[in-house]
Parts: sequence; structure tokens; C-alpha cells
Amino acid sequence: MFQDKLNRVLNAMKDAGLEQMIVADPASIYYLTGRMILPGERMLVLYLNQNGDHKLILSKLFPQEGEVGVDVIYFDDVEDSVEILARYVEKEKKVGVDKIWPAKFLLRLMELEAGSAFVNASFVLDDIRQIKDVDEICKMKEASRLNDMAVERLIPLVNQGMTEQELAEELQKIYLELGAEGYSFEPICAYGANAADPHHMTDTVSVGKTGDSVVLDIGCKKDGYCSDMTRTVFIGEASEQAREVYDTVLQANLRAIAAVKPGARFCDVDKAARDYITEKGYGPYFTHRTGHCIGQEVHEAGDVSSVNENVLKPGMIFSIEPGIYLEGKVGVRIEDLVLVTEEGCEVLNRADKALRII
Repeated sequence: MFQDKLNRVLNAMKDAGLEQMIVADPASIYYLTGRMILPGERMLVLYLNQNGDHKLILSKLFPQEGEVGVDVIYFDDVEDSVEILARYVEKEKKVGVDKIWPAKFLLRLMELEAGSAFVNASFVLDDIRQIKDVDEICKMKEASRLNDMAVERLIPLVNQGMTEQELAEELQKIYLELGAEGYSFEPICAYGANAADPHHMTDTVSVGKTGDSVVLDIGCKKDGYCSDMTRTVFIGEASEQAREVYDTVLQANLRAIAAVKPGARFCDVDKAARDYITEKGYGPYFTHRTGHCIGQEVHEAGDVSSVNENVLKPGMIFSIEPGIYLEGKVGVRIEDLVLVTEEGCEVLNRADKALRII
């Protein structure tokens, strides 16, 4: 166990009036133990208690080598894993539960009357994981550096007659050659009309043509941490309307970045981008939030949206990704990751954002 991180969690639990908590998110367990365990349909629980009686409960299919820093309790497939967990839960006290814990386990624990009440306690770890430490920041900077290098190698391929899927496959090769662990998410490679669909699924038939905008929403993973970036380029030429849309999105991206500083709110950052796009007449075509938090997972708790009034704090890392999508015509999205610093923010991406015609 990483004692400093564990202490932060225990202190946050205390502030929330929780003496015990069930952590089930593999990313949160990795955050606390350094062990990435993907249990599939089987139960995986890190049980935390203010009295120090912590337990890692998991299937025998996932034996842990070396010292984990917490008692490890194994079960096999013919045992009632939840009943084993219930032996350690203090039944007269309420239990904080991770929001991703499957209902089949929670309902069984409730049937066993293993706590006086069950409450969603995900905010405890979500809030802590939002603030990256020095080691995490270094890893995320490196993942973004590799992503910058990758996009510069990918962009020249957009006019080579490849399908979107072939382009994505080339990206995977580039990531591996650069020393990354592969995708942090399935990339979006979208030509022309497909670029006007914010979450287009990269397909096996679409090929770029002259005048197309090409949205490249890509990210890699390095040392367990994610990068995420979007660049939009054009094949052969860009129409006057396409240029106007591109410049509008770029200015929205820059204005949102300028709004990032400690004490500002996530909604203030969203407003900086959204108001500019609306002012330019494209408000109805900016159809998603401005960004999301990121770390071990490409989408972590916290987003840059009009309804998130939480205050920005140093150590937070999130995306700034405004976009305009004109159905059947052109789509543009420009995305960077930013780190909140004591003075303002640091943009983690260095890849050129000027309009590019390939």
C-alpha cells in the first residue's frame, strides 16, 4: 500500500463520517496498492477501515506476489465471496460503497445485513485522484509527449488513401514504436461527413477526399497513465466556411485554456469556450461538454461543463476540447490536456494547432 495515499483516503473518510469503505474500482485499487487487477465477473474488493484492519479480497485466479501491504484474502469459485467480505465488515456501522461495485455483490451484502446503512462513497477517492502528485504528473507529461510525436507521424498519412480503420492501425504501430503501451481509448479517425459526428466510430470503408476535414482524436497509455488529444486537418484544400469554423474552434480552445487557474470553476472554463462559439453563431453545433478529467483512465470523475461548479485546484489535469459539427459538411475539434498550476495552467500538448492542409 502507498501509505501517503492511504492516509489521505482515511482522512477523507473521517471527514465524511465513514469508518469503513468498500473500494472496487480496479483503477482506485491500483492507485492505493500499485496492483492492477482486472477481475472480470468475479468480486474484487479493497476493504478499508479506520481501525487499520484493511483487507484485499479477491479470487485465487489472481495470486499476488510479494508484499502487498495489506492482508490478502482469497476465495475460489465455489465460495460465497460476499459472505467472506461480510466477516470483516462492522455490521453496526454504515458502509461506504464504490459506485462501480456491481449490484449483484451489493445486494448480497445487504441480504447478509453486513452494515447499518450503505452509502455511495466514491467521491472520497474520486476527489483525491483528481489531484495528481508529482509522479503522476511526470507520467502524464510523458504520455502527452508521445502523443504529440504520434500525431505528427499520423497526419501525413491522411491523404494516402487509407480507410479510417487503416489509419487507426497505423497509429497503434506508431505508439508501440514510440514505447507507449498502446491506445488509452479507441481512437476516432474521421473523414469528411464523419468528422461532423462527435463520436463517430472509426470504420473500415471511409476514405478521405479533397476538401475533407479529418478529425484525429487519439491517445496513448504510458506507465499506466493516459493521454488524449484531438487535431483536425484538411485534405488538399479548406473551404471558406471550413476555415471560419476552424478558427472559431481554435479561438474557443485558447480562450478556455486562458480561463484555467486555481479558484476558477470548471463551468467558467466551459463558458469561455461556449460563449465564444455562440457569439460566432455556431452555438447549436457545439453539442458536448468542453472537457473531462483524465489520469489512469481516459475519463475520470470530473468534467468541464456548464453544471460543474467545483473549483479548480493545482494538480488537476483535464481536457479542453471544443468542437463545431455541421452535419454532412465539416467537423472540427481541437483538444489539449491542461494541468492546473499554482499560477494558472500548463498545456501538456505541443503539437501545432495552426490550420493545416495536407
